[in-house]
This record gives sequence, C-alpha cells and structure tokens, in this order.
Amino acid sequence: MIDLGHVLLVNAEVVAGLMVIVWTVSLFVRDVSIVDIAWGSGFVLIGWTTFFSNSSSGPSRWLLLVLVTIWGLRLSGYLAWRSVGQPEDKRYSRMRQRWGSGFPLISLLIVFGLQGVILWVVALPIQLGIAQSAKPINVVHIIGTTVWTIGLLFEAVGDWQLARFKHQSNEDSVFDRGLWRYTRHPNYFGDFCVWWGHFVLAIAGGATWWTIIGPIVMSVFLLFVSGVTLLERDLKTRKPEYQAYVERTNAFFPWFPKQSL
Repeated sequence: MIDLGHVLLVNAEVVAGLMVIVWTVSLFVRDVSIVDIAWGSGFVLIGWTTFFSNSSSGPSRWLLLVLVTIWGLRLSGYLAWRSVGQPEDKRYSRMRQRWGSGFPLISLLIVFGLQGVILWVVALPIQLGIAQSAKPINVVHIIGTTVWTIGLLFEAVGDWQLARFKHQSNEDSVFDRGLWRYTRHPNYFGDFCVWWGHFVLAIAGGATWWTIIGPIVMSVFLLFVSGVTLLERDLKTRKPEYQAYVERTNAFFPWFPKQSL
C-alpha cells in the first residue's frame, strides 16, 4: 500500500530545498525574478520525485509524468529565454527598495517560501496522480489529455505570438491578432486548461477527489490574483488603446470579438 503521507512529505522537503537553492542564487545575481523560472521546473521535480519514491505500476503514471515534464520544461525554458538581459521584475524591485537591507530574508519568506507552498498545493494532482495510478488507459485519460493539449497549444502559441509582436512593435501597441483576437490572455487560459487536464488525468488513474484543490487554487490565482487582474491593472495605465481592446475581447475564455457599433 502506498503511503501518501510519505509522498507528500518528501515532495514538501524537495520543494523547500529547491526554493532555498534558487533563493541563494538570487542573492548572488541580485534578481528575485528567477523564482518564476523555477516555477515550471518545480512541478517537473515533484513529478519525478513521486515517480521514484514508490513502486506502483501502470501506464497512466507515465502519461501524467511525461505531460507535466513537457509543460514544466517548456514554461521554464520560455521564461529563462524571455528574462535574458532584462532587469528584475518591477514587483520585486519595488519590494527591494521598500525593505532595504531586510529584503533577503523577506524575499525568502514572502516570495520563495510562499511560492513553494503554492507550488506544492497546486501539484496535488501530480503527486497523488502519479503515486496512486494503477488503472489502464481509459476514456477519461483521453479526455484529460485532450484538455491538456488544448491548454498547452494556447499557452505556447500565445506566448510565441506575443513575443514575436513585441519584437516587431513599439511598447504602447496592443496585440489583437492570432489567439489574442479571441481572448486577452490565451496563455493564462492555456495554463488553466493544463491544470484541469492534470486533474482529470489524476482522477482517471485513481487519485482521490480532493486533489481538485490544486486546479482550483491555480484557477483563482490566474483569474483574480497574480494573473488577469494584476496584469490588466498595469496594462490599462500604460497602453491608451487597451480599453478599446477590453471592450471587444473576452478577458479569459476564448470567443469571437464583439463587433463595433
């Protein structure tokens, strides 16, 4: 019988170790933004730690592990590429100015510690999905993989389209082409689908129902905390044309743009 408490505890220790290491690196490079790069890789680390920490068998463990690895490495790689040559994120630089000499300890607790806790909670479907997976591939796995695939495409294509636009246009321009024509945040919508796909795959493999906490927490953050709400507050102040974009384009779930009267 699998000791789920042991799996969760081991992963908590692994996440804590990862965050301490990344925090230490941030002190040398004076850039707390690297915590964002570690976010996706953290889920990959949890997935493989869970895989090797128990001996349960079943092809669905491999399916969930491979999918979370693809998603996590793509996200970390993209964020690492995007951050090359860029200054520290404004959120963290403001914190650095506010706390002064006390910032290193504050960043450990508020930035790295908090993200570590959130990462561990959001990863519940991955932890228990891989640990408890004992069922053959079934129709629910296909549904979960389909939702995950839609999410990855929205996230990856949305990121690529926006990066290409930023390279070719001035900073005040508003991008409303490609996937961005149908939703103001295709990358966040994609992330939303990925995490609900992970949950469906976990349930399909035999994980307990309360792992739904993971995608719920992620959805709340994407919609109301660090995702849409926070970003749009900044965009509306910086881009004069953004309000018109808001009026014709759905914020999150994709749909056809509203026609101008």
